[in-house]
Amino acid sequence: MSSRTAIRGGLVITASDEIHADVLIEDGRIAALATSGTPAAEAFTADRTIDATGKYVIPGGVDAHTHMELPFGGTFASDTFETGTRAAAWGGTTTIIDFAVQSVGHSLREGLDAWHGKAEGNCAIDYGFHMIVSDVNQETLKEMDLLIEEGVTSFKQFMAYPGVFYSDDGQILRAMQRSAENGGLIMMHAENGIAIDVLVEQALARGETDPRYHGEVRKALLEAEATHRAIRLAQVAGAPLYVVHVSAMEAVAELARARDEGLNVFGETCPQYLFLSTDNLAEPDFEGAKYVCSTPLRPKEHQAALWRGLRTNDLQVVSTDHCPFCFVGQKELGRGDFSKIPNGLPGVENRMDLLHQAVLDGHISRRRWIEIACATPARMFGLYPKKGTIAPGADADVVIYDPHAEQVMSASEHHMNVDYSAYEGKRVTGRVETVLSRGVPVITEREYTGHAGHGVYTPRSTCQYLN
Repeated sequence: MSSRTAIRGGLVITASDEIHADVLIEDGRIAALATSGTPAAEAFTADRTIDATGKYVIPGGVDAHTHMELPFGGTFASDTFETGTRAAAWGGTTTIIDFAVQSVGHSLREGLDAWHGKAEGNCAIDYGFHMIVSDVNQETLKEMDLLIEEGVTSFKQFMAYPGVFYSDDGQILRAMQRSAENGGLIMMHAENGIAIDVLVEQALARGETDPRYHGEVRKALLEAEATHRAIRLAQVAGAPLYVVHVSAMEAVAELARARDEGLNVFGETCPQYLFLSTDNLAEPDFEGAKYVCSTPLRPKEHQAALWRGLRTNDLQVVSTDHCPFCFVGQKELGRGDFSKIPNGLPGVENRMDLLHQAVLDGHISRRRWIEIACATPARMFGLYPKKGTIAPGADADVVIYDPHAEQVMSASEHHMNVDYSAYEGKRVTGRVETVLSRGVPVITEREYTGHAGHGVYTPRSTCQYLN
């Protein structure tokens, strides 16, 4: 049975255009666009019509950095693939790319199979995987080639977390050399973890145990140093590089310099670095633990550099690094020792709304909002134009967005499986009204109409920004 949906009367916004157009969806894909009120639009016939008058019609968000069910610090991220993808849909995100984890001593295949097992049949929206590479050896390098063939085309390494995910410079160089050959993209957590561990030990010895010291020991200069080192290793290897969760102005400067040199270097930041700061980490009564993530929140003056980087395209993507841990029972593991607080924040449901607020605040344009949240992450990770745009042939991942609705962000309202909101009490204008995933309504006029198992695994091609 063929099904057709028409979305009429909205302002269609993509990374390149804004046009008052009707959108015709057929069998899960965009079939046509036509200027509203024209004979071409009037000719659309459909089983179902959605009135988008006065609303935006935007591509579903692509969140290229999430951690559902991630094991960390003796516990697990509190969102499952079921709860996390449902919350993503509520926030206007229709595709996530999560991170499968290779454990030291195990193969990439074992890690990827385990993550397929967690996600399959449980997701409300479509999903893909990056691969965390924790153990670089000859077998791992060969496996990277095989994973690229099946649509896992990006590999994350860590300069942080010695003893857990950490790779040394030699391991990083080998993986980068391999990706230069096979077309993969290395994603880097750029912090000097060896030096940070020294500062952690010294802070705890001085009795500096509160959450705010998490930010003080993970110094901006050690993020900048690692970013610089990762860039130069990638340059030696002749490989592209994508630096995740950039938080420090000094790290942005390293990326800008590399891009000015013509290197294939890309940068991502996250809403928490744009809207939160060390003021949150310093909240009394251990409340600061809610805001412990790595890279850490920075003093407010770093925010201007991040916004500027997004405007100048020295930063290309805003992802969430969604990795929630409940305050009660999880974040509390670090009472008396900040180094034991699980690192991560909830945010998959908040990203599109916060970035719309940034449009209203004058930080970015409407089209740039869609570019950094939908189109560029789709291009960066080989999903475009299937995802990230509204154009004939694209998947009908479409959000009807009310730019005038006001909301107050709160744990009492959100759908993430976590007992606090990082943005509790924040007033924003703009809200998701209806969400289609491959033409199927997942959110219908602020009601959840999706189901676990609708979302499918989506293989990816290689980065579309490379020659």
